[in-house]
Amino acid sequence: MKFRDTIVSIITRFMLPFITLFGLYLIVHVHISPGGGFSGGTVVGAGFVLLSLTYGISMQERKFSHRTSTLIESGGALVYIFFGIVAFFYGQPFLSNLPIFPAGDPGRLFSGGFIAFLNIAIGVKVASTIVALFDSLGGEDLH
Repeated sequence: MKFRDTIVSIITRFMLPFITLFGLYLIVHVHISPGGGFSGGTVVGAGFVLLSLTYGISMQERKFSHRTSTLIESGGALVYIFFGIVAFFYGQPFLSNLPIFPAGDPGRLFSGGFIAFLNIAIGVKVASTIVALFDSLGGEDLH
């Protein structure tokens, strides 16, 4: 059963791009401001849950199907582990900053070196996990 209300539909349609953009901002700017891959991924995933609650699971599945979210969830974890293992080939500890990614200037967007890529992988994994969990736990009631 989907929640059909004109005001909620209009607000969701207006706010969803801003919710997604804010989640992506949190993911990318983790190393220079409060936020992170987990919190940003949660915001992005919550946007897809809002889409499902407002328009039904069929609308959300057109944008981000359950199979896609499961594949991206697994891919995010594999990319995170891959980045950690690559450090071994450079003689560094697991998940350490690699010499191919310069540290840069403190306070700038690309100043965290390798950390930004790790947080993007975490954000993608968390967002897709939230969507997959919502589909699995409550999705069948929204068809």
